[in-house]
Amino acid sequence: MTNKTKTIIGLVAFAIFLGLAYWGYTFLSATFNPSQSSQTDELQTAPDFTIYDQDGNPVKLSDFSGKPVVLNFWASWCPPCKSEMPHFNAVYQDQKDDVVFLMVDQADGERETNEKAQQFVTAQGFDFPIYFDSKSEASIAYGVSSIPTTLFINPEGKIVSGYRGALDESALLEGINLIKN
Repeated sequence: MTNKTKTIIGLVAFAIFLGLAYWGYTFLSATFNPSQSSQTDELQTAPDFTIYDQDGNPVKLSDFSGKPVVLNFWASWCPPCKSEMPHFNAVYQDQKDDVVFLMVDQADGERETNEKAQQFVTAQGFDFPIYFDSKSEASIAYGVSSIPTTLFINPEGKIVSGYRGALDESALLEGINLIKN
């Protein structure tokens, strides 16, 4: 077999691989329904954790017992996090009296700091309060391995649904409807 024949065979095989990858991605994207991604018949109790508010005061999840909670893990350097923030801000404006929004910044002190997160939120004009997981306690409690990650916790303290990846406004409202009484 000549080098030219090997090259042609390699290019054809690569083109077939790319076609199959594109088809698989398109098929999975069309059939994925995030509202079904984390729901089970038996709801898990949401682990408690301590995070810190913008003034450095400790805040626990259990401080919001009896209220529905949207728990979102994010960072200012994360493009998908940035894309979902306007949706969170809009829904927060409408739902803040009925739902607790815990917007938990993954402040590791290096790549993400409290100051960077606060500057980002202020520059964008977002009104929701932000909290800092500087000790990674909340991230560890929930096994957060990628951001953004959002969990919906009902007033009884049970995790009703969860999403990995950026949410749009309709998915956010759908999750909130699952936890409101």
